[in-house]
Amino acid sequence: MLIRRVLEGISAGILISIGGCVYLSCANKYVGAVLFSVALLMICWKGYSLFTGKVGFIVENHTKNDFSVLLLGLLGNAIGVCALGFAVSYAIPARGEAALASCTAKLEQQFFQTLIRAMLCGVLMYLAVSTYKEEKGIAGILFCIPVFILSGFEHSIADMFYFAASGIVS
Repeated sequence: MLIRRVLEGISAGILISIGGCVYLSCANKYVGAVLFSVALLMICWKGYSLFTGKVGFIVENHTKNDFSVLLLGLLGNAIGVCALGFAVSYAIPARGEAALASCTAKLEQQFFQTLIRAMLCGVLMYLAVSTYKEEKGIAGILFCIPVFILSGFEHSIADMFYFAASGIVS
């Protein structure tokens, strides 16, 4: 069961990495933001464990098992995005260069700026996933993902991919 939870997290991390890669590939940021939505759509459809898609629900359910699922998923997310970030940087150097430009700007933010951006992203991720679960529809995902990206909010798992792809790992 533990290995399954980590593997679900790795799978989600790989999909977020693919979303980040397509975003970095698009000259038009609006197209890239919409295409990034494919990552969360696939994560929801397949039932994979994405930290930012689950953490908002911890308020509703907070048993020892719920925390375990959350943390094992986070570990898997980190493994997935870091592995793919390094691989993408090697296989497609232009994506690593684009990630470096993005990460350099992220490092110039103040702590509370990043925290506020992350919380706002969390609100949108919660709304996207909860809408998907309640309505069995994709509209929440197709709107919330581009909104968080175009607003400049910080997605912790996607940011791990960008930093790994950029080569900034300190």
